[in-house]
Amino acid sequence: QVQLVESGGGLVQPGGSLRLSCAASGIFSIKTMAWYRQAPGKQRELVADIMSSGTTNYVDSVKGRFTISRDNDENTVYLQMNSLKLEDAAVYYCNVRTYDFLSYWGQGTQVTVSS
Repeated sequence: QVQLVESGGGLVQPGGSLRLSCAASGIFSIKTMAWYRQAPGKQRELVADIMSSGTTNYVDSVKGRFTISRDNDENTVYLQMNSLKLEDAAVYYCNVRTYDFLSYWGQGTQVTVSS
């Protein structure tokens, strides 16, 4: 059974930090693990992704503030978010893509940035 279990969202003040986690189970041959986000009234956007090799990619707006990492043994991906801004508020979704072109989504975790 495929599962993507996300955790770590919540309410934080501007300038604060949060760490998101996404644990994948029942998925094999994982190539890419990624975090997307969707704010109200906006399209879902890629925040960061990480290949099985460790190569990372970030959207420009989070470079220098967010760090994506993964534990290949545990099939878990993390997103460390520092210096959070009001515009980072969104539902964050974990995405996993396999070498045979399958794609799986987590249920989403809310990140609220408010003073």
